[in-house]
Amino acid sequence: MITVLLPPTLGAPFSLPDAADLVPSPVFPEIQDDDTAPHAARYVARASLEIGRLVGDRTPVVLVAEGDGGPLLGAVGAAQRSAHRPVLGYVLVDAPLPQPGSPTRADLARNQLLTEVPAREGEPAAYRTERLPTVPDWPDAPCGYLLTDPAYAHPAHLAGMRGWTVREANGGRSAAGELAALVRDLVR
Repeated sequence: MITVLLPPTLGAPFSLPDAADLVPSPVFPEIQDDDTAPHAARYVARASLEIGRLVGDRTPVVLVAEGDGGPLLGAVGAAQRSAHRPVLGYVLVDAPLPQPGSPTRADLARNQLLTEVPAREGEPAAYRTERLPTVPDWPDAPCGYLLTDPAYAHPAHLAGMRGWTVREANGGRSAAGELAALVRDLVR
């Protein structure tokens, strides 16, 4: 099993680099060309290509996404299934949850009480209003949520209401350890 640690969108790095020492067989895809519209489609396509490059065919994966990558996890998972790569679980780290329909990032922020989370510096103008892809049969594997930033407490609560495993950590090595434990719990 490989743990795929997907970064947030718009070229931001994964915020828990210590996870590389703790999660099973980690890989860190580089997704650097989603700064041009359509942002979500570019992110999903690049993530899928990178996973294919870094992970062997038919090798089971656990997909971990942070920040605005979270709502795209279902589409990335669907691409893995299309490539005959089993997805054993999904973990969102301080991320909005995917929701049915074709919501925008602004819709997710409003619906999940994330309006206090500031836009990132250099965020493209249409980034928050672009429709996001959704996958009707998602989730197709166990899901978990790791909360390290109190601003994402409401999505973590919603994840718990969906029956997901939710863990809290206060950053750094503690958060990486909680992520590793969450991944292990999902694939038991």
